[in-house]
Amino acid sequence: MSKRIEKIMKEYPQRTLELRCLKNQIKTFTGISDKEFIETMQFAKPEGERVQTSNISDKTAGIALSYENKMNRINDGWYRHLIRKHDSLQEELNFFELSMQSLSGRLPEIITDMIINDLTWDEIADKYDISRNMIAKHRKKAICELEELYNLRDQQLADYMLS
Repeated sequence: MSKRIEKIMKEYPQRTLELRCLKNQIKTFTGISDKEFIETMQFAKPEGERVQTSNISDKTAGIALSYENKMNRINDGWYRHLIRKHDSLQEELNFFELSMQSLSGRLPEIITDMIINDLTWDEIADKYDISRNMIAKHRKKAICELEELYNLRDQQLADYMLS
């Protein structure tokens, strides 16, 4: 049995929840606020003793001038991180769902009910009029077929990277 596929099957509900959270974070993204940014700023060097020739120190002026630029860079970086994480997770879930649909025989319906629709084995047994032993056999066969599809994808990626 493939530990990788079993892990993907087990984590599917949490991964879909994570994807919904990422979509919501991206949709409602506002970035860090001015207040949050100011609270995180640290001054690495003390100004030391010197005579101030104006009302605003050089350090304060420098901070004021670069403040907005730094905050925008931080927000842009965070937004790009959310997008990359979303896209990666979406691609993984799409591949898994499409792989499940390309299984042989009745496996797509049974495994979809098991993983996506979160039916219990008893509910699946009643729905398809099969025994729990047959469900276990179908699950084992699906895992083997899914492992073959994931291995094919891995090989295609390796071939591309090496070409």
